[in-house]
Amino acid sequence: MEKLLADRTRQIDASGIRKVFALAEKLKDPINFSIGQPDFDVPEELKEEAIKAIKAGQNKYSQTAGDTLLKEKISELVKKETGWDRPAVLVTSGVSGGLLLAFMALVNPGDEVIVPDPYFVMYKHVVNMLGGKCIFVDSYPSFDLPVEKIGRAVGNRFDKLTTKKTKLIIVNSPSNPTGAVYGKEQIKAVAEIAAEKKITILSDEIYNKFCYDGECPSVAEYYDRVLILQGFSKSYAMSGWRLGYAAASEALKDVIEAMTKIQQYTFVCAPSPFQKAAIAALDYDVSSFVAAYRKKRDLIYNGLKDKFELVRPGGAFYAFVKSPTGTATEFAEKAIANNVLIIPGNVFSERDTHFRISYATSDEKIKQGVEILRRLA
Repeated sequence: MEKLLADRTRQIDASGIRKVFALAEKLKDPINFSIGQPDFDVPEELKEEAIKAIKAGQNKYSQTAGDTLLKEKISELVKKETGWDRPAVLVTSGVSGGLLLAFMALVNPGDEVIVPDPYFVMYKHVVNMLGGKCIFVDSYPSFDLPVEKIGRAVGNRFDKLTTKKTKLIIVNSPSNPTGAVYGKEQIKAVAEIAAEKKITILSDEIYNKFCYDGECPSVAEYYDRVLILQGFSKSYAMSGWRLGYAAASEALKDVIEAMTKIQQYTFVCAPSPFQKAAIAALDYDVSSFVAAYRKKRDLIYNGLKDKFELVRPGGAFYAFVKSPTGTATEFAEKAIANNVLIIPGNVFSERDTHFRISYATSDEKIKQGVEILRRLA
């Protein structure tokens, strides 16, 4: 079998998240803190938009780059949020699809990608699969953006006379798995580091609607060599609809063009009828969902803070909690044996000291899970 499979397949493993998610189907009524998927449904008005598009026969391919009206609305939104004059836009098959296209368009074998640790699991594996190298920059224990360490990583990896190996810096705020929201000064400082060397920043902003204690500043407000990845899966519970988008300023329009070209030969386009629903979604008020998730955040944090070491999440719907004893993998096994599904931190990190909780579940399940985890601490 090894001779049959391409070498790149050995660079990746089955996601630890999916393994636990599959386990959930075998357990009887588990408390599922494993999967990052909203527990609310797609709003009825947006379902109706999709149904209307399907019944109207809008079920064929869209243009590879996406529905024209949807792209125009996204471009207007990005222009308003960033100040960019004419943003280039590509509608993608989810943010995961956008990430794959972005890495394929940007990362050559040997290129270095700076990744704050902990990190979203996909970054590491796709970069490895493409022959790139992740330079992990530790952000423990506060999970703030490690500006000084990023600066040292960039500086240490430049040959002043010849090649530049640092191709990309990844910024994910609000963060999966920590729930951290990076402050304006941290964001600006990283933009300055990147600008000095003309390094591209990939800004993964899929959770930017879920921001609980103030603003979620984007690095794109301070730097034009930024590739924004955004989507509809989390804010509108459209995870199964596979809709996202990439946006860039004039400085990176060639990246959007390259991603579009690759999409033509891979995903072809994002699902057409759901693109029609996304047009309406951009005007939909999700403040009630955000308020509900702020309450869930408080239930988790207040319920665990006197028994566990954890940083209060500022956004997304995750908490990254230090294992009270042993490794996070060992504690996760103990929790799963007690019908609580959590993800060990080594899925998201080069360490195995913390575990991730997704509080995208009912308040009642959160209370039950907190009680069990406190008993196990």
